[in-house]
Amino acid sequence: MKDIHKIIFTNKSLNTFKIVLLLFLAGITILPSCKISYSMSGTNIPLEIETFSVQYFPNRAPLVQSQLSQVFTDALKDKIEGQTRLEMVTGFGDVDLSGEIKNYETRPVAITGDERAALNRLTIAIRVKYTNSFNPDENFDTQFSRYEDYSSSSNLSDVEEDLIELIVENIVEDVFNKAFVNW
Repeated sequence: MKDIHKIIFTNKSLNTFKIVLLLFLAGITILPSCKISYSMSGTNIPLEIETFSVQYFPNRAPLVQSQLSQVFTDALKDKIEGQTRLEMVTGFGDVDLSGEIKNYETRPVAITGDERAALNRLTIAIRVKYTNSFNPDENFDTQFSRYEDYSSSSNLSDVEEDLIELIVENIVEDVFNKAFVNW
């Protein structure tokens, strides 16, 4: 019995393990009482921010796609609801996102030898104003733009819905990262 006691209390690696375990347990009990932000989703949202709002994004592009405003507004709301602990409110939340669709255009980007377009590009640009009522230094008013190329042998109307979905998804990701991940 003395030999086991001697092994347990003189083994350096076991003593190191005990110290690490003690520090870990101390950290678990102290950390929740600290007022810091933490997240498993990669967001960086202070604990005092509890709500968000997304205003409707009107389409003010020279070429208007009728569903784009609603598609973008809903996608942004869904992303924030699904990736943060924040509660969506009508009116204005602790953080508010508003703005407008600035551009929606398609144009040729790759010309063949017989001067015909081989590829066309659909581009969407959206201006987003982010207002943080707790930390105005984080406010921004930025234009986000993305595009997708498609074959000129396809009619835009045939591929438009899929292209919009991809572009909106990428713009929403960019907005979310700038607002909540602070990249």
